[in-house]
Amino acid sequence: MRNLKQILQIAFTYMGTIVGAGFATGKEILLFFTRYGWVAVATIGIATVLFVWVGCKLMMIAHEIGAESYEDLNKELFGPKIGDAVSLFTLLTLFGVTSVMLAAAGSLFQEHMNLHVQVGLFLTVFLTYLLLNKGMAAILAVNSVVVPIMILFTAAIVWITLRSPGSGNWVTLQGDLPWHKAWFSPILYTSYNLAMAQAVLVPLGKTIHDKKVLYWGGIAGGVGIGLLLLACHYTLSAQMPGIIRYEIPMGHLIQPLGRVVQLLYVLVIFGEILTTFLSNVYGLGLQLKQRSGLRMAVLVPIILLGCYLISQIGFGRLLEVLYPLFGVVSLVWFVALIYRRRVWVRKA
Repeated sequence: MRNLKQILQIAFTYMGTIVGAGFATGKEILLFFTRYGWVAVATIGIATVLFVWVGCKLMMIAHEIGAESYEDLNKELFGPKIGDAVSLFTLLTLFGVTSVMLAAAGSLFQEHMNLHVQVGLFLTVFLTYLLLNKGMAAILAVNSVVVPIMILFTAAIVWITLRSPGSGNWVTLQGDLPWHKAWFSPILYTSYNLAMAQAVLVPLGKTIHDKKVLYWGGIAGGVGIGLLLLACHYTLSAQMPGIIRYEIPMGHLIQPLGRVVQLLYVLVIFGEILTTFLSNVYGLGLQLKQRSGLRMAVLVPIILLGCYLISQIGFGRLLEVLYPLFGVVSLVWFVALIYRRRVWVRKA
C-alpha cells in the first residue's frame, strides 16, 4: 500500500507538472491536436508513448546519477560546457514562463471572479512561499489533491459530451491543416513540455529511492497524461469549429452544469497554474542553489519577487524570441535524451 501511494504521488506530480494552465483550459490541446481533425487520436497515441518512455527515462537517469537539478542532467547529456549553456538558457526561459504564469493567475482572478489582478498575484505568491517551505513533499501533496479533482471535472465534461450531437466528431472531424504538421505536432508538444518539466522531474527522480516505484509512477503518469489528452480532444471535437474562439474552451464546455460548477472549474484551473508555478519555482531554486551556494530559504523569496515584478510589466517581447529558440533547444535536448545509451529499464 505504501508503494501504491508513492506510485500515485509520482503519477499525479508528473501529470500536474505537464497539465498546466494551457492544458487545463483546452488551448494547448486545440493547438497541437484537435485542429488537425480525426488524426489527433493517432497523434495523441504517439504523444502518450513518448510521455511514458522519455518521461520514465528522464527520471531514471536523474536517479542513477543523483542529479541535484536539471543542470546535472544536461551536463550528463551534453558534457560540461554545452550542458552548462543549455541549463543557463533553460533557466532564463523557465524564469520567463514562470513570470507569465503568475500574470495568468492574476488575469484569471480578474476575468472570472471579478477580483483585482493583484489579489491573484499575491495569493499565488503567498501560497507558493508557504508550500515550498516543505520542499518536494509539498509538490507531491498538492498534485495529489489538484490532479484527481481535475480528472473528476474532465470526466464530467466527457459525460456531458456523450449526449451532444457532435459526440462522434472525434473520429470523423476533418482538419484544415497539412498532415505532415499533424505528425510533427506530438513530438514538438512532448519535447517542449518535458524540457520544461525537467525542473521538477529531475529532483523527483533523485528523491524517490525505490527505482521500481519511480518506474511504475512514470508509466502511470504518462498514461494518465495520454488519457486526459484523449478525453479533452473528445470533448473539444464535439464543439468544433466554434469552440476555437473561446479563451478558456473547457470552461465553456462545463457551462451546462451551472455557474457554481463553472466557478469551481476556474478554481481547478487556478490549482493547475499553482502546481506548475510551484514546480517551476522549486526547479529554479535548485539550479540557482547549485550555482550560487545560497540556501533555498533565501532563493525562493528572491525568485518570487522577480516573477512578481516581471508579471507587472509583461514579458511578451522577450518570450517571442525565447519561445522559438527554446523550441529548437528542447528538440535537441529531447533527441539527446532518447539516444542516451544506458540500460535503465533492466535496472528498474
